[in-house]
Amino acid sequence: MKTYPTISSKPIFNQNVFAFDKLDGSNIRAEWSRKRGFYKYGSRRRLVGADERPLGLSINLINDLYGDELSKRLLNERVDSAVCYFEFSGPNSFAGVHDENDNFDVVLFDVSLYKKGFMPPKDFIKFTNGLSIPKLIHRGNINDEFISNIRAGQIDGVTFEGVVCKYFHKNQIHMFKIKSQAWFDKLRERCDGNDELYEQLK
Repeated sequence: MKTYPTISSKPIFNQNVFAFDKLDGSNIRAEWSRKRGFYKYGSRRRLVGADERPLGLSINLINDLYGDELSKRLLNERVDSAVCYFEFSGPNSFAGVHDENDNFDVVLFDVSLYKKGFMPPKDFIKFTNGLSIPKLIHRGNINDEFISNIRAGQIDGVTFEGVVCKYFHKNQIHMFKIKSQAWFDKLRERCDGNDELYEQLK
C-alpha cells in the first residue's frame, strides 16, 4: 500500500498552488480495488486492524462516511485500484497523539490512482464534490505576507496547525506545508525539553 510522501517545509513561490487546511491527526490509508472495494487499512507506516484503539476506529468511519460513494465514483472513473488518504482526529488530537475518549472523525485529503499517481488538486476537488475534504484556503501564488499570516493564525478557515499547499508541475504533484507558530509553541511545550522528539514531530 502506497505510503504518503513526506511534505517539505520549504515554501515555493510563483506556482499556482491550492492551499488546504492542515488537519491535525493521524494519516490513515485505505486501499480500494474494483473487485474488493475497500479492503486494507493502515497508518502512515503499518497496517491497522479494526480492533486497534483508537486508530482502528477509522475503518468503520471510512466505510460509513465515504465507502459507498467513493466506490461508485472510482468505478465511474474506470479505476482498477486506488489508495485513499484520510486524516483521523478528534477534538483533543495533537501531533499524532489522541484521547481515546474523543469522538473521532475522518476526512479524505488525497487519492492516488493505480499507474497514474496522486490526483492533481483541481481534479481532486472535482472528484470529491459534495464529500468532506479539508477546506480550500487559497488558490494562486503565495507570498511572504500569506506565509506570515498563516504563521500568526490570522487567516480564516485554518483550524490550528496550518496549511498544505499542492501544485501540479511536470506531470507530478508537489507539496509543502506552512504551520502556525502557535502549533510549534504547543509542540515545544508538549516535548518538555526533548529536542530530538520536537524535531521528529514538527
